[in-house]
This record gives sequence, structure tokens and C-alpha cells, in this order.
Amino acid sequence: MGYHQTKIKKGVLGSTSKIQEELDELIDAETQGVKILIHCELADLYGALKLVAENHGLTMEDLRRMSELTAQAFQEGER
Repeated sequence: MGYHQTKIKKGVLGSTSKIQEELDELIDAETQGVKILIHCELADLYGALKLVAENHGLTMEDLRRMSELTAQAFQEGER
């Protein structure tokens, strides 16, 4: 099984299925409690998200800015 204790379905690079694969691997890493594996899976998740964003004409900066707007809206109690 390699690094993971659970069977994880492979995703397609550049698609949301790859984000799901990396998220499932992150959850498995957390379950195992292996911090360096968590670090690796977070980095892989970032890369998978970046490719999907790019496929939709977005950058990670676009996502960061929207995330900040959402956080601000929640702080203000309005969306």
C-alpha cells in the first residue's frame, strides 16, 4: 500500500478527481498521525488545486483573494 493504510482511488491530473485523491491521502495521513506525510499531502493538494484552477482560467492568487473576501464576509456577518 505504500505510505497509506487505506485504498485510495487514483485521480486524473488537472481534474477535481485529483483533488479528491489528494484530500483522501491527507485524511489518511492525519489518521496515521505522521506529520511529514501530512506536509507532503498538503503540498500535493495545493498542486492539484492549482492545476484545476488554471484549467478554469484562475490563479492561486485569485483563490487567495476570494478566500479573504469570504473570511471578511463571515467576520462582518454578511455575504
